Amino acid sequence: MSREIIEALHQIEKEKGIAFDALLEALEDALLSAYKKTPDAVEHAKAEVDRDTGDMKVYQLIFPEHVDVEALKMHDEEGEEIGLDLSGVDMSEVERIDVTPDDFGRIAAQTAKQVIMQRIRDAERDLMFEEYVDRVGELVTGVVQQSDARYTLVELGRVEALLPKSEQIETEHYEHGARVKAVIVKVEDSTKGPQVILSRKNEQLVRRLFEIEVPEIADGLVEIRQVARETGYRGRDGKPVPGRCKIAVISHADGVDPVGACVGPRGSRVRMVVSELRGERIDIIPYHDDAARYVAKALSPARVREVLVDDEDQSATIIVPDDQLSLAIGRDGQNARLASKLTGWRIDIRSQQQQAEAEADMDFAEEEGVAGQCMAVTATGKRCPNQAVAGSRYCSIHADYVEPEGDEAETPAADAAPGPEAEAAGEAGETPGGDGAEPEA
Repeated sequence: MSREIIEALHQIEKEKGIAFDALLEALEDALLSAYKKTPDAVEHAKAEVDRDTGDMKVYQLIFPEHVDVEALKMHDEEGEEIGLDLSGVDMSEVERIDVTPDDFGRIAAQTAKQVIMQRIRDAERDLMFEEYVDRVGELVTGVVQQSDARYTLVELGRVEALLPKSEQIETEHYEHGARVKAVIVKVEDSTKGPQVILSRKNEQLVRRLFEIEVPEIADGLVEIRQVARETGYRGRDGKPVPGRCKIAVISHADGVDPVGACVGPRGSRVRMVVSELRGERIDIIPYHDDAARYVAKALSPARVREVLVDDEDQSATIIVPDDQLSLAIGRDGQNARLASKLTGWRIDIRSQQQQAEAEADMDFAEEEGVAGQCMAVTATGKRCPNQAVAGSRYCSIHADYVEPEGDEAETPAADAAPGPEAEAAGEAGETPGGDGAEPEA
């Protein structure tokens, strides 16, 4: 029987990946615990299992006088003594006496079975924790097992993950047996195994879905720089209001249009992401290092005429046509809020009429301007207060500005009709930011 136990430990090592020495050490600890429960057990003892034959022995330990035995005692969480820490003891000075009980074989066999099963459960729990702890932020697909007011239980193979109410989208309902995609936001270790926390509201979900649908993102040719998202909710009338998301993308390869890559042919790629997010609207914005241009793009689908930036306060005043004001602000201020979150700038949106009234009390530079000031003239006939970009007479917003002749001025190229990507996105029900949203002088 002893030899069979050794063979069983080696088999577990191969199948479960648990070290043989760890199993043997656990078995020795359990044997000692079992011996301590026998009527004639000595105070200080040590159980040993022969690595080759599997023979199990219990030895009484008699320590020299200079050894503080009380300091060697180890205790469990409940305060019960579980053995001695002999790591710092010179065992050549310790006398060992064999005190193995006559019927210890039966006790040892029963104890070995219990220890091995427990250690297998513990090791599998540790392996699962190590497997998932490095997967935070990863997209996973699971099957809904149970859903109540507190959380939804999602099966991920060997692990059951939690989708808390705080990480669920208010307008979604998770049916039993339905497959759901979510991102792992936290992994905690517990006595029952790894506790995996999922989220459907986290911005990483949008990133991971685009990585699946857009090969250019997976290959590193296109990068999602920023994501701003507000998930769906139920309005005051109880009807669901779909969520909205803005993503800023940039290309790292010549000839690759980042917006067009994310939209896909006739909007096929963005449509797949929208479907997985159950109707959430997505605006795809081209990222710009220039703050004024980036903020203007972020307010898509509204058309922007002017952007007045304050670099010190990280704020921008956006001037839009009178008929575009409500579109720029969005429902309950959502469009402006998402644009601010996406860019990191505080945004103040004004209509042309509001700006004209405000400019009446503002002091602009004389016609000759000041050093580095943009030379463009605004729609109200005033000089643009923005700084000109290096090597140019104009700021990035008015880069295509054409000097007016008489009472007319040529419309900047930025107000041309939207390109094919915008049309494709329109068919998909989405708006790629920046197409047709360039400000005009």
